[in-house]
Amino acid sequence: MRMFCTCLCFVLTVSGGMASMAAAPAPSLADKHNALGFKVFAHLASAERNLVFSPHGLSAVLSMAQLGATGTTGEAMKRVMGYSLRERGASRQHRRLRRLLGAEEALRTAGAVALERTMSVEKAYRRALSRAFGSHPLQVDFGRPERAAEVLNAWVSDHTEGAVPALLAPGSLSHETRLVLLDALHFRGLWKVPFDPRLTRRRIFRAANGSATPVDMMTLTGRFNYGEFSTADGEDYDVVELPYRGHTLSVFLASPFRADTPLSALAADLGGRGTRRWTAQLGSVRRQLSVPRFAVDSELSLKTALTHAGLANIFNAATADFGRVAAHERLCVSDVLQTLKFEVDERGTEGAAATAAVTYSRMAVEELTLDGPFLFLVRHKATGAILFMGQLNHPS
Repeated sequence: MRMFCTCLCFVLTVSGGMASMAAAPAPSLADKHNALGFKVFAHLASAERNLVFSPHGLSAVLSMAQLGATGTTGEAMKRVMGYSLRERGASRQHRRLRRLLGAEEALRTAGAVALERTMSVEKAYRRALSRAFGSHPLQVDFGRPERAAEVLNAWVSDHTEGAVPALLAPGSLSHETRLVLLDALHFRGLWKVPFDPRLTRRRIFRAANGSATPVDMMTLTGRFNYGEFSTADGEDYDVVELPYRGHTLSVFLASPFRADTPLSALAADLGGRGTRRWTAQLGSVRRQLSVPRFAVDSELSLKTALTHAGLANIFNAATADFGRVAAHERLCVSDVLQTLKFEVDERGTEGAAATAAVTYSRMAVEELTLDGPFLFLVRHKATGAILFMGQLNHPS
């Protein structure tokens, strides 16, 4: 299997009450999605664990919620997200982004809003969701929370081709649940040039904790987009780009030069400068590339990471204001959940300024072997959207 997919949900419940002479281009909507995603990922990546996360999925459900937010909640969401879909420019970019991603044969995206069947939802919110996401509300009886979870998990499974059979665990919903916002993303990408399985060999992978584990290492010789970079703190690392068939999607693999450099250092560098520096500076070189076969699954609660990113308001029963969703009900967010699977093999992937600090220089080598911890990011070239990103600190 080559699988990369994700499903994310947003559960709302009833609450109690130095500069260049040339101007840099304005950030696109995808850039803003990525920027928030990098912030959240940097928090998640602080531990030396395997991890996969979808910035795109997070932005989708936050955008659904933002359309229903007002007052200080709406202001906080706009400030942290960097845009408001209620504004014409962002709305236009959002529609274009959805159209371009929807045209990708390797991608399947879907969004849904599940409403408590007895709740009166504002017509303006229904219209806004329809225009922005083309979604049709699902009427669900949250008075029977376990049955409601079964219904929504079936939707998740259907829209990730069974890769994520369940997003909502028992107890995720309650009698107080009123609205669940869902986003599903399934990706099945074949390498432009596949790895030859006959060249796959058992090699040693040195994990973040210092242990050494044998892994199946795939090998491919050819021309790759490759570059060497330094973080703001002077940590050197490699980046190599592998294109998928069709040339519109690719995966970046970033690995630190020093074995004791944590991947969180690279993640923090992304948060400040994103991947555009990579795409601008990568050059075509001939290399023998060795990458482990690997699979990463994650079940994430993003509440703490989003709170650190500046969205504590939406989780606060006393301050959250989603009055555009339902004028007569006090709503707050109880959690933001994401379940993801990422698997890479020989055929492809399915899924659903340097400082004054000492740096290390090295000669370009003919062989590039990812036999230690690395980051991976799946990027849509036309928009710059980061669909998935993750880290491999130790083999499965």
